[in-house]
Amino acid sequence: MPVKIWKPTKEQILAAKGKKMRDIIAPGLNVLFCGINPSLYSAAVGRHFARPGNRFWPTLFAAGFTDRLFSAFEDERLLERGYGITNVVERATATAAELWESEFIKGGQVLERKVQRYRPGVLAVLGVSAYRVAFGRKEAAVGKQEGTLGGVAVWVLPNPSGLNAHYRLEDLARVYREMRMEIEARL
Repeated sequence: MPVKIWKPTKEQILAAKGKKMRDIIAPGLNVLFCGINPSLYSAAVGRHFARPGNRFWPTLFAAGFTDRLFSAFEDERLLERGYGITNVVERATATAAELWESEFIKGGQVLERKVQRYRPGVLAVLGVSAYRVAFGRKEAAVGKQEGTLGGVAVWVLPNPSGLNAHYRLEDLARVYREMRMEIEARL
C-alpha cells in the first residue's frame, strides 16, 4: 500500500506549537533513537523527523540501518527492523532553543523510565547538547558514552537537523555507521 505523503499548511504548522507526538517504541528494540523534541512540521503531520531538510532518514539509509531511503511517513516501519523513535522533550517547537533546561531534565527522567521499561539494546540520543543538559553530563561528546542509562548502553550522535551545520550528510552517516557496526558485532 503506497504511503500518502502530504505537506501541512502554514496554519497547520503554527497550530502544532506545543503538541506532543506518539513514540514509535516496543520492547527489545535494537536501537531507540531519541530526538531532542519534535519540530512544528513533524507535529503538524504527526511523523518523526518530517521537516524538509532534516537528514535523519537519509542518514539511516547511508549508514546502513535501512535498505532504502524511507520517508518520515513510514516511520512506524522502523519497528519491523528493530528500531524506534522517541524524544527527550515531548513539546513541539520551531527550534530547540525555545526549550527550557527544566524540560530537558524532566525529559531525561522520563526517558530513563522508558528505557527501563522497553529495554532497547542501545539508546541513541541525537544531540550532544540535549544529552548534556538532560543527564548533567557537561563533558559528554559524540560517540559511545561511559556507563549506561537504566542498564542500557548509550550513544550520543549528532543531531540530523538541517539546522546543524557542523555535520554534512557524509559525516552523519559515518558516525551513525560506527554505532551500527558495533551493535552488529555484538549480535
